[in-house]
Amino acid sequence: MSFTYPAFLFALLAIAIPIIIHLFNFRKFKTVYFSNVRFLKEVKQQTQAKSTLKHLLVLAARILAITFLVFAFAQPFIPISNKKIIPGNKAVSVFIDNSFSMDAINKNGSLLDEAKKRALEIVAAYKPSDRFQLLTNDFEGKHQRLVNKEEFIELVDEVKISAATQLLSTIHLRQMDALEQSESKSKSTFIISDFQKSITNINELKNDTGVAINFIPITASVNNNNVYIDSCWFETPVRQLNQVEKLHVRIKNSGEKKIENNSIKLFINNVQKVPAAFNVNPHAETEIILSFVSKDTGLQQCSIALSDYPVTFDDTFYFTFEVAKNIPILCINGNNPNPLKSQSIYLNKLFGNDSLFVFTNVLENKVEYSNLLNFKLIIINELKSISSGLAQELKRFMINGGNVLVFPNAQSELASYKDFFVSVNSNYYEQLDTVNTKVDKINLEQPIFKDVFDTKTINLTNIDLPIVYNHYRFSNASKTTEDYLLKLQNGNNFLSKYDVGKGILYVFASSLDPTFSNFSKHALFVPILYKIGMYSQVNEPLFYIIGNDEPIEIVHRTSGENTYHLKDLKNTFDIIPEYKLLENKTQLILHHQIKNAGNYNLYLDNDIIGGLSFNYDRKESNLLCYTTDELKQVITNDNIHIISAGEKSITYILEEKAEGKKLWQICILLTLFFLGAEVLLLRLLKTN
Repeated sequence: MSFTYPAFLFALLAIAIPIIIHLFNFRKFKTVYFSNVRFLKEVKQQTQAKSTLKHLLVLAARILAITFLVFAFAQPFIPISNKKIIPGNKAVSVFIDNSFSMDAINKNGSLLDEAKKRALEIVAAYKPSDRFQLLTNDFEGKHQRLVNKEEFIELVDEVKISAATQLLSTIHLRQMDALEQSESKSKSTFIISDFQKSITNINELKNDTGVAINFIPITASVNNNNVYIDSCWFETPVRQLNQVEKLHVRIKNSGEKKIENNSIKLFINNVQKVPAAFNVNPHAETEIILSFVSKDTGLQQCSIALSDYPVTFDDTFYFTFEVAKNIPILCINGNNPNPLKSQSIYLNKLFGNDSLFVFTNVLENKVEYSNLLNFKLIIINELKSISSGLAQELKRFMINGGNVLVFPNAQSELASYKDFFVSVNSNYYEQLDTVNTKVDKINLEQPIFKDVFDTKTINLTNIDLPIVYNHYRFSNASKTTEDYLLKLQNGNNFLSKYDVGKGILYVFASSLDPTFSNFSKHALFVPILYKIGMYSQVNEPLFYIIGNDEPIEIVHRTSGENTYHLKDLKNTFDIIPEYKLLENKTQLILHHQIKNAGNYNLYLDNDIIGGLSFNYDRKESNLLCYTTDELKQVITNDNIHIISAGEKSITYILEEKAEGKKLWQICILLTLFFLGAEVLLLRLLKTN
């Protein structure tokens, strides 16, 4: 047995008071006169024996009453562990899982309602002077501080189901951050959840032996089956007008039943396009392809829907894409006294006569750097040198998502080219090679060559490939992002590709001059240059995930006097997002203001400048949860404790766990019992 306040045991010295009283009996003796003293000796013996017994019993009752009264103040308990009781105020953080999965039902109602009840039981086990934090998946500002009991109870009443979801390790870090605000020596955390396997990364929890971690599992009555759309993506990076698009859709089944012939539908601008069906095995996934033709240019707001019950929040998946009306291309030409001679007739014929492209020629000394953002592709056409200013702007252009294509000059100043190539971490021209050779390898894995060849029957040895008379050899640095598209017989690259920021750098080893190669007149010239131009469109994300709160980059810039608005399609929701200007782009920060999945229009003042789509996090879609027994098996940290809420309330369990088996109530009862015994002894046990 141990004591919470052992200092009170010094009060046991008060036992000496009744002992002293009984040792020194201050009663005054009364003289009794007897007419006959024959029986005096016998009466004296009987009276003395009864008096001694009575005094001893009263003394024992008083000693025991004082003893148990002192024990009651010292608060004795029987510890259920070796944990030392720390007196003083405590700091407690309680996490209530309010994700979609907590909307499931058990015998006590919804899991969220039970979680809120358990949270209230937790705080009931603590004193009013203790401090508490309530945390949910929303990570709201009002939940980032410690409050008193009354405020905590009010916050619990406000908790509702949310689309947000967090990893267990992230939740615990937030709890630790809040507890660091307290100077209390006794700190503990509680996590009330259904412990879905998709978010319960127990092994990544930060271990702090000074802060106890308590899991309170809450389980649903049944393990609900769920079929959901996990993601979607296009087979090709660019959307084209009147071209067949292939949309890949990944569907997952987290349940125990096989799904057969379930329907799925694609909607584009609220018009149904492609109905289809799918099959998926239990605890498996499948991928289907929905094919359609883009009939209109501009913004296309889409959704994919399937039918599943009872979990429906993940049955619809939203995404947005844009079909460009045209692709602006800038060609920077060398300074020739005759502008027409400086321009490439091959580039003009290819891009200038196609309505998909808006082709602009400019001399290198006439480039307006501030307008480069208006183009998707910049062609460096046979410049003798690349100035440091142009090199810097081209690098910034690619980092922000633009593409650059380089054709060297026959008399290129290799040092200036080297400075530019090195600045973007690519291989550079080393020297001119005048030995005749030819292209003999095509990297068919590159998207540029998709649909150019029939990959099932192609045999490169039988194809007439470009002949090269002069070309520049490249350096061979290992730490670059180089991919070859065309390779020469001598092992040198004829066309290389590099990832630079969000953009791409394409580099040819020779110019378009027929004296360098016959590439400009070869059959490969048109599909390769056309695909480079077409793929230069910026690939914006099809969708974003609610709860991630990742910054959203848009190309459009504001002068500072305009205001961005994000509205749903029904104009019932309107927020003004925070934005930051980063070089040539704008970054939108939404601060968790998007709560509902769907398609949204982005406005600049009253003009629509784009669209954004948001979906619920699919971590919540996998309804597989850890049972209490499974949690015990995966937990290897001795600082993590599982509290199983059965018939006993959490309040009782915590009080017993924190302070052991309390005995002070028994001590009070025993004190009253012995005081009552003393009264009875004094009244009923009389001595004559």
